[in-house]
Amino acid sequence: MIQSMTAFASRTGAFGPMSWVWDVRGVNARGLDLRLRLPDTVPGLEQAVRTALSARIARGNVTLNLRLGRDEAQGALNLDLDQLDRVLAALDLVQDRAMAKGNTLAQPTAADVLAQRGVVVAEAAADVDIDGLVQAVQSDFAELLNEFVAMRLSEGAALTRVLSDHLDQIAALTDAAAEAAEARRDEARATLTAALRRVAEDVPDMDEGRVAQELALLAVKSDVTEELDRLRAHVAAARELLDDDKPAGRKFDFLAQEFNREANTLCSKAGSQRLTAIGLDLKAVIDQMREQVQNVE
Repeated sequence: MIQSMTAFASRTGAFGPMSWVWDVRGVNARGLDLRLRLPDTVPGLEQAVRTALSARIARGNVTLNLRLGRDEAQGALNLDLDQLDRVLAALDLVQDRAMAKGNTLAQPTAADVLAQRGVVVAEAAADVDIDGLVQAVQSDFAELLNEFVAMRLSEGAALTRVLSDHLDQIAALTDAAAEAAEARRDEARATLTAALRRVAEDVPDMDEGRVAQELALLAVKSDVTEELDRLRAHVAAARELLDDDKPAGRKFDFLAQEFNREANTLCSKAGSQRLTAIGLDLKAVIDQMREQVQNVE
């Protein structure tokens, strides 16, 4: 099953006083472009992450972020009594000065006092077990990567359905083009026969062998059998790519170009309104398919 290069996943976790948020997103690209934004506080993480991503993803622009935070609230809260006395003394001084100038101030609440800088002191949280943190973060990344690949596969399944429908349309239009070409052959024969008769009347000494050669050359130039055969072969090759588990985006992109080449040639050789219309419909479907192929890994 094919994978889409467009996907997103995120996870949160914690270890001791440390917490983190992972997020990874992918969009289409010509090759594999990894953009990692990782903190330096987790040693060895970048190489491990880069190796894991490269092992699971062959193509796409992948941006990975890890944000670490420390919960200082895990430390106990204590009052700095000396600082509290200084704050209270300062508040008394403010009240006295205000009253001396004829102003009355509202009495501060306990919450106001506690909010003053240095009154409440948090004890330092416990030291972080770096080895344990590294293991926990890497384990969580493994789950993140699984979720990311699962979304790529889910999007790939949707892409498969869309591309399969496009291939069905191309196959049907190719069959319709074959019928139109067969009908055109009878029309072309009648038209050429009539033209030949007119030429024979106007040029009594006409070389009938040379005329036959020219008519045969016109018939060869307008023949679309090879284009139709190649279109059918491309459809079969594209269906095999859809069933292949290996990354097929580049091959599919090349096939889409070949589809377009054959449709252009078909239109240039059409020689009839019906065949031209079918060729234009083919080009429209192929263009839609090419847009979707850009997201295939």
